[in-house]
Amino acid sequence: MNTTPRDVLPRRKLPIGIQTFREIREDDHYYVDKTGLLIDLIASGKHYFLSRPRRFGKSLLLDTLKALFEGQQSLFTGLAAETRWDWTCRHPVIRIDFGNGVLRDRAELDARVHEILRDVQCDLGLADPVGYETVNGRLGELIRQAHAKFGARVVVLVDEYDKPILDNITDRETARAMRDGLRNLYSVLKGADAHLKFVFITGVSKFSKVSLFSGLNNLQDITLDARYSALCGYTDADVDTVFAPELPGLDREEIRRWYNGYNWLGTSVYNPFDLLLLFDTREFKPYWFETGTPTFLIDMLTSRHWYTPDLSRTVATETLLSAFDVDRIETEALLFQAGYLTIDSVWAIPGRKEYTLKYPNKEVQASLNDSLLRVLTGGARISEPQVSRLYRLLQAQDVAGLRDLFHAFFASIPHDWYRTNDIAKYEGYYASVFYSHFAALGLDIRVEDTTNHGRIDMAVEFSGAVWVFEFKVVELVPEGKALAQIKAKGYADKYRGRGEPIHLVGVEFSRDSRNIVGFETETRH
Repeated sequence: MNTTPRDVLPRRKLPIGIQTFREIREDDHYYVDKTGLLIDLIASGKHYFLSRPRRFGKSLLLDTLKALFEGQQSLFTGLAAETRWDWTCRHPVIRIDFGNGVLRDRAELDARVHEILRDVQCDLGLADPVGYETVNGRLGELIRQAHAKFGARVVVLVDEYDKPILDNITDRETARAMRDGLRNLYSVLKGADAHLKFVFITGVSKFSKVSLFSGLNNLQDITLDARYSALCGYTDADVDTVFAPELPGLDREEIRRWYNGYNWLGTSVYNPFDLLLLFDTREFKPYWFETGTPTFLIDMLTSRHWYTPDLSRTVATETLLSAFDVDRIETEALLFQAGYLTIDSVWAIPGRKEYTLKYPNKEVQASLNDSLLRVLTGGARISEPQVSRLYRLLQAQDVAGLRDLFHAFFASIPHDWYRTNDIAKYEGYYASVFYSHFAALGLDIRVEDTTNHGRIDMAVEFSGAVWVFEFKVVELVPEGKALAQIKAKGYADKYRGRGEPIHLVGVEFSRDSRNIVGFETETRH
């Protein structure tokens, strides 16, 4: 349990849903100081791009940049920027934010951009540009006017740059139209370079420069720059210092397991949205996941017959993780960019990098697999009672009770669902259903081998015991008995000497009868 002493610092307001830097600073909310990193960024370059999952503090980061360039010095008292920034130098800021509302066609996109630019024009006290009816013409003129009026080069900040595309990603024709419209808008930045001081573009996805930022060859992508891994999100140190008054009464290690773990080659971070709601409600729940059920992602995983045990250790090249476009969406890229997988380790040789990906934390593992199970088995009414029962049996170390449960995993799926659904016909379906029941509990699972999709070997550590399972579909893996395979491969050997019981469980399943046809167990102490 947490042992942090109470009242190390006075409690402050939790900035739940607040994206305005001024409001956070003036109304005594908690604030994690990112201004030192921002000044490092500004000092070392001019055009930046950053991809981060939704609700990760990107909008607050841009608002902080805006306040910095506008010279709002009083808001930075006590922060790193207070002594490191030249407050005599101010720059006009053009902020373009696509975060509000859903745009359904190119006409709505252009109208929205005109509204945004008109608001910026009013804020800066500039004349209405005459003769510029296109959005790119209007933006270019706005940049030139601002530079001329203020005698200082312009800062352009773009928030949720990709949202108009992502909101229409299932309608490929509309998504392409949105992409073309945004490319037209962003192309202005290259021609206006002499008038620009700083450009920062953020979003969830990472579309290729060719498809969206054609001509912006100097746009520096810091998504996987170790120096800026913690630019958005809270680090362990932030939680233990800034949020120390919120920790008493909460299990500190459980906070890590549930919400920490997002990594972009540097310091791991927590999702801010999760932590703030945890501190408010004092209850562990999948807050981030519940704010946006990834229907498109779930449909993609199931339609592409994704083998769910691979989610825990997917390997992808640097090129593959960047392969995201309207006409080509790689599964690994979507999982990574949207925040459902994160970087575990890197293998590199000159000119090539490979990343091993994993779930960032317990929240994502449990919630993603729970959502997948609903699709794989025909609905929550089918899967959820089995998941809860599995937890109770493992907790009680009821080895015998597992046989009936494993049978129920599949027997409870309606016959009509099997008959009418394509999903159940792919090779890895049954092993995926077996694995995802465990993963939906957020358990510590180690998958030993995923090369044969008709079989899964995995170890589960839970409640003072180790469980080593082999689940096999006999039509796909006819050779050998499941329990004998566990012993032959020595999967349990690494857990000896821990003083905990080790349960070996061999499960054999028939695809033809959709039933357990073999179940053997052995317990070692």
